[in-house]
Amino acid sequence: MNAESKVTSEHLKRAAYLYVRQSSLHQVLENTESTERQYALRRRAIALGWSDEQVVVIDHDQGQSGASAADREGFQRLVAEVGLGKAGIVMGLEVSRLARNCADWHRLLEICALSSTLILDEDGLYEPSHYNDRLLLGLKGTMSEAELHVLRARLVGGVLNKAQRGELKIPLPVGLIYTEEDRVELDPDQQVQQSLRMLFATFERTGAAWATVQSFHREGLKFPRRAQAGSGEIVWRELGYQIALATLHNPRYAGAFCFGRSRVSKTADGRVHIRHLPRDQWRFIRKEAHPGYITWETFLANQQRLLVNLRGNGAEQRSGPAREGPALLQGLVVCGKCGRSMTLHYHDRQTRKIPEYLCQRPGIEKGEPACQRIHGEAIDAEVGRLLIECVTPLALEVVLHVQSEIENRLAEAERLRLQHLQRLQYDAEQARVRYMRVDPNNRLVADTLETQWNEKLRLLVQAKEAAEQQRDVDAVQITDEQKGKIRALAADFPKLWRDPKTLDRDRKRMARLLLEDVTLRREQEFIVQVRFKGGATRELRVPLPQRSWERWTTEPEIISEIDRLLEQHSDSEIARILNERGLSTGCGNRFDSFNVSALRRTHHLKSRRQRLGEQGWMTSSQVASLLGCSCTAVPHWHNVGLLQVISLNNRGDFLYRRPSDDIISQIRVRQQRHRRKARYLESKPTGAV
Repeated sequence: MNAESKVTSEHLKRAAYLYVRQSSLHQVLENTESTERQYALRRRAIALGWSDEQVVVIDHDQGQSGASAADREGFQRLVAEVGLGKAGIVMGLEVSRLARNCADWHRLLEICALSSTLILDEDGLYEPSHYNDRLLLGLKGTMSEAELHVLRARLVGGVLNKAQRGELKIPLPVGLIYTEEDRVELDPDQQVQQSLRMLFATFERTGAAWATVQSFHREGLKFPRRAQAGSGEIVWRELGYQIALATLHNPRYAGAFCFGRSRVSKTADGRVHIRHLPRDQWRFIRKEAHPGYITWETFLANQQRLLVNLRGNGAEQRSGPAREGPALLQGLVVCGKCGRSMTLHYHDRQTRKIPEYLCQRPGIEKGEPACQRIHGEAIDAEVGRLLIECVTPLALEVVLHVQSEIENRLAEAERLRLQHLQRLQYDAEQARVRYMRVDPNNRLVADTLETQWNEKLRLLVQAKEAAEQQRDVDAVQITDEQKGKIRALAADFPKLWRDPKTLDRDRKRMARLLLEDVTLRREQEFIVQVRFKGGATRELRVPLPQRSWERWTTEPEIISEIDRLLEQHSDSEIARILNERGLSTGCGNRFDSFNVSALRRTHHLKSRRQRLGEQGWMTSSQVASLLGCSCTAVPHWHNVGLLQVISLNNRGDFLYRRPSDDIISQIRVRQQRHRRKARYLESKPTGAV
């Protein structure tokens, strides 16, 4: 069956679709002959009977690979038009232009067969609904996919062969360059080299990438970056956290050639997924392949430190970086019951933060109660005393090393700032030379060059001012007086440890240099098992902390003193006496009559009224009952000297000593005399003299 017999009037009523594609932008620009051959298929459609207006050219996918239909807008449009029955014929130079994936190709064939759409390539015209044509088109699709696999295998094989020898030329990070002989060398720019060495030295000193970034910002140091990845001009910017991490994770700085550090795969929707592999799964590693800034052993140690610092890493999470809180054993504590790492919580108590070590993994994973909650203040103090006992012989060496490290770090930062100033001075001089060489009459160019020169001079002045300010700060940081203090403290490590100016973070870092971990178990007391670096162990036993009400309880000695003073003084007088002695309540407050009364009731102490009652002192009502008189008459007998009185408090409460029988007789005689006189006066006639 010839081509013309396959074309029917039904096909000619519909449009002819010409699909044009090149796999890459390079092919679009360079392989113009292939592009012209694809557009020339338009004439084949006209020769078969379609008019020029019926030919629809789809060339949206120029520069797109045919390995997948994902992200190929033109191909998806073509399939949609065929499925809607709008296409009478689909034209492509060859099968590989339409698809290099059998799934996409056979899907197009199935739709073409259902919609009775023809397919045309450079070799001929095909009817997908016919068995023979469809068989031939299927074979062509399979060969197109196989061809892509063969091409990729050849290219990848060449890359892997060179990578195995360590000769594959791949983009280098800043600080490394290729020579004319394609050998990797350190960047000859001394400022770039010093900046990288400063970063690695600072990380070794601080132990954390974020602390390294903060140190660079504090010192006012810039860090080099390339304007474009792998190549381009060096630009100087503030050091960022992601840049610091990328630099620390890059094995090229350790002089190692590494290939296959990640694996690329595609999802069902055609998206590219990149997964970074662990070091033991890297395809090729060649150590000492070229000069580096650190050794391979240092690189491995840095990776281990970064892994430890990684937060939220599930079971691998351990100590993390030393932070600002007062908890000495942060990240080192292991639960003595379940063996898991314990987390840290802080509780505010007045102006202090009190650490609490918490084993909460079962609660997070299974909703169970916390395994252990351990108050950490007393434990930190005991471990600190243990470290002082163990570290004192090494204090001099440690402090002298710290002093030398500080001096070297400041000198290195000053060298980097001077190199930055030299670079800015050179840029300003070059801008001046360009301006001086321009024709003065060419104002358009001269004005631009003058603006650039002024900008370079402004940057130079700013850098000089910043360098001067930082130099003054560095001079303040380490003076001769401070050096003398460091040497004085070096001979006495306990003073260095207890010095309020010593940061909590520094104490933690010193502890981590000596301790591997600390296991805690709560029984009748805290059992603390300390494991040092190297395997030595020590066991401490720490009493359980007091409960809140126990910490707020007034001391027993004060209670005893209140009991003694109650024999002769009232509550307000006792409060005044205790305050004069400088004593305070369990909460740290001054005494007053109310809290003395509360303490007396809490500890079941007899009140002054009870004590005087036992000694024979009576209230006014009791005395009145004894004498057979009214309560208002009792103060009269005190005023005439027959009754003794004592004050209970400052509210006007009094007690009277029990009168003797003789006094009672005298009072009764006087009462009878007073009654007789009162009756006589009542019976005497009015007006009698």
